[in-house]
Amino acid sequence: MSRRALPTLIALILAGLWGAGLGFAHWRGHLWFLDRVEATMTDLRTLVRGTAKPPALMTIVAIDDDAVRQEGAYPLSRATLARLVDTIARLGPKAIALDLLLVDPGAKDNDEALARSLSGGASVIAAAAVYPGGKQWTVGEGPIAGVPNAERFLWPLKAFSDVAAVGVVNVATDKTGTPRFVPLLFRAGDRLEASFPLRVAAMAAGEDPEIAADHLSLGGRSIRTDIGHILPLTFYGPRGTIRTISAATVLDGQFDPGTIRDRIVVIGATATGTGDVFPTPFDPILPGVEVISTAIAHLMAGDAIVRDQHVRLADAGFAVVLPMILVGLLAWRRNAAGLAAIAGVVLIWFVVNMTAFSHHIWLSAALPMTAAVPPAILYGAMQLWLGRSRAQFFATQSQLLQRVEAPGMGEWLAKHGDFLSDPVRVDAAILFIDLSGFTGLSETLGPVATRELLNGFHALVGEEVTSCGGVVTNFMGDGAMILFGLPEPATNDAFNAARCCVGLSSRTNDWLASLPASTASRLGFKIGAHHGTIVASRLGSEGRQHIAAIGDTVNVASRLMEIAADQNAEVAVSDIMLDAAGRECALFQSGTLKGPVETQIRGRSGSLAIWLWQSARTL
Repeated sequence: MSRRALPTLIALILAGLWGAGLGFAHWRGHLWFLDRVEATMTDLRTLVRGTAKPPALMTIVAIDDDAVRQEGAYPLSRATLARLVDTIARLGPKAIALDLLLVDPGAKDNDEALARSLSGGASVIAAAAVYPGGKQWTVGEGPIAGVPNAERFLWPLKAFSDVAAVGVVNVATDKTGTPRFVPLLFRAGDRLEASFPLRVAAMAAGEDPEIAADHLSLGGRSIRTDIGHILPLTFYGPRGTIRTISAATVLDGQFDPGTIRDRIVVIGATATGTGDVFPTPFDPILPGVEVISTAIAHLMAGDAIVRDQHVRLADAGFAVVLPMILVGLLAWRRNAAGLAAIAGVVLIWFVVNMTAFSHHIWLSAALPMTAAVPPAILYGAMQLWLGRSRAQFFATQSQLLQRVEAPGMGEWLAKHGDFLSDPVRVDAAILFIDLSGFTGLSETLGPVATRELLNGFHALVGEEVTSCGGVVTNFMGDGAMILFGLPEPATNDAFNAARCCVGLSSRTNDWLASLPASTASRLGFKIGAHHGTIVASRLGSEGRQHIAAIGDTVNVASRLMEIAADQNAEVAVSDIMLDAAGRECALFQSGTLKGPVETQIRGRSGSLAIWLWQSARTL
């Protein structure tokens, strides 16, 4: 054997063993650390596939904004739910499913009315599984080994569970919060319970499912499931793709009875603020009732995407073969022909993968990539080290790391490339500054003058914030969001934020005074400041990302600008912020500070103690 052939043979064997090891772990369900990559690739394939027509056997009756407005409160009373169920039941649906947790007692008469309504037909109500530590069972938290084991179940009131079937309504999400699977079975100790979608589908089919090792039989169809009897989800489209009608129209009788008759009817909440929403490839806020209805439709129509032991075995085969082919091609030709051959193999694999996905077979994308890329890179690097290939050949395969940009953070990001790759909770001070009167002024200014005006404002904000140790996370036209607490929180974040409030006020007043009188007279500014816990993360696509901060602290700081404007103050700052900053902060040392005053914050229950600050020059 030649000196060139022996290293190649060793490389081929090692590449095959690497792929076999990954394939075996994937077949056993132990490659949970690849779920994030697989989720991204699955979303991409779903979008490429496009929307699909759902089976015409489902109708969602949505407790939407119109229904809540008609009722005057949320949740709807049990008496209203009883009327809703009675109206639907009279039209002869296959099953009525309430995607609502009826765990708390209501008025006795109302509860009795709802129990009577549920007993009048084929109905299913929801229970919920509670997991150890209050943590939702999710795909990606660890290896998937068997049926998910709950700590306990939140069961409906006995008056309801005695007259209706009960199913567990939990879904399995990945780390992005996207529902990927619906567990069909749950256990808590020795107790085994069926999921909500499985209960509904069994009731509609009129028979109990037969459970096998890797599939279940229902209505004469074999439904293949993944490890632990979980059903993969593939969404039909954005919200409303599954036929949806408002509960308000049902209660008023203003709907087509054909949307109910001989259909599975799922009642669930879609009203704004109910919180039961999930991100999906088609919709960032798909209502939970539509997620559950998708699972029911899969069980009834048999159109779920298939990912079972047989598919996982095919994935393992790709994990073995693909790296060996790529290493073999690198050994065959280290030139344009070899590169073209590699591209052709990758393209063929992609077409096979995408075609399978379009035909409801979920072949892994992350596993073959993980199996193929390291051996190919290592073998190529070895060849480069031996001087048997040109550096340009490998340079074309390298990828540039796209970095998040935020003023004041470039040096930190250069040293910590994985910063905020996962969301973090941190205590921080948040400032918002906004120009008042700018919108009306911009309508009279030309585009060049408007740009120069904003450039001057943005420049002074950036300089002042940087000098105080903060970062501008976002310029929003004539305003800015400022954060003290990243890249690392410090004990003096609130103190520095208070100093920034005074500095911004002074510099903005100086800047306004430097403008022509006709312009300055039409402009003002307001600042809101608050301190508390935020969730910071990277958002955006692979090509472009930005730092985002979310949470109640951010919302309150934004609302405080409105209060500052209403009270003709330059700065509205929360008592929490001042307490964290201390009595020695700049807001106490200059200007006039009035407060604290208990103030109602728009969109927030309860009140908040705030202070109003005005610089001495504007008094």
